[in-house]
Amino acid sequence: MTTTLPFFFSLLSSSTPIIKCSTTTPPPLPQPPLNHHHHQTITNNHTLRRREAVIGFGLCLKFLDSVQPASAAPESITCEFTVADSGLAFCDKLVGYGPQPQKGQLIKAHYVGKLQNGKVFDSSYNRGKPLTFRIGVGEVIRGWDEGILGGNGVPPMLAGGKRTLKLPPQLGYGMRGAGCKGGSCIIPPDSVLLFDVEFIGKA
Repeated sequence: MTTTLPFFFSLLSSSTPIIKCSTTTPPPLPQPPLNHHHHQTITNNHTLRRREAVIGFGLCLKFLDSVQPASAAPESITCEFTVADSGLAFCDKLVGYGPQPQKGQLIKAHYVGKLQNGKVFDSSYNRGKPLTFRIGVGEVIRGWDEGILGGNGVPPMLAGGKRTLKLPPQLGYGMRGAGCKGGSCIIPPDSVLLFDVEFIGKA
């Protein structure tokens, strides 16, 4: 089974839901983990009509030619990655203190998404609002569900925790990439993705 974009609802690695804002020049920015099976992608300067289909669910992202790094991104802390059987690598920068998420639960999380070269392609901090989505039901890319909810050797996050996820292509946007237009992609095909995730808790 493949996974689509999250730029937030789950994306199948073989599909790429893209959200467009009402602007004439910039191409749309893909959303953290969002799934085509659960949400429709609106093209040609339309916004998704479902709250869950928007990156910050309910937010419309503008893709800027040069995406600015998060202004309030999680602090830079070096830690060693642990690699799960699925290929997902994770590193807890801060272990939370609250309850862990439950499958199907509506939760809130802040995040900064980066390519392996460090280029930021999306950030909920820049929008000033965390992403709201249902965990574990395919609304976001597979790497997000596994990295937050846990499973396959990955412990669940606890509310208040901060974790860095390193997603192999099959747990992100796969062979198709994301935000592609005119031969150029915001997330190139077969990209390894890094997400700094702050699990806020139940929405």
